[in-house]
Amino acid sequence: MRRATRHHAGQAAELIAERAYLDQGARVIARRWRVAGGEIDLALRDGNLLIIVEVKQRRRAIGPDSPISPAQWRRIAMTAERLMNEHPDADGTSACRFDAALIGPDGGLTLVIDAYRPSFD
Repeated sequence: MRRATRHHAGQAAELIAERAYLDQGARVIARRWRVAGGEIDLALRDGNLLIIVEVKQRRRAIGPDSPISPAQWRRIAMTAERLMNEHPDADGTSACRFDAALIGPDGGLTLVIDAYRPSFD
């Protein structure tokens, strides 16, 4: 798949995930938030809860194995910590949840709520 086509497919997948969270009453505070060393696809706020969503779009059916590696989750968690400290709309959040939004080849959405819990050793 060409890079431009992948980019547009990724944006479409993120919009599918975003719509699902908006329908549940959350509000978007950041899309594709980037800093050195990491990116967050989607950050939302639901009351005092900050929801960090990693969106994965697949051309093939999504199997039982997670398409998001532990190393990716650690980078996302470190980036989320920066977002909590730097983004004005994250001010006042008291909890953070990490979800995965998996978009299949047919555009179907599988939300994995609380897909990752960082360990603070």
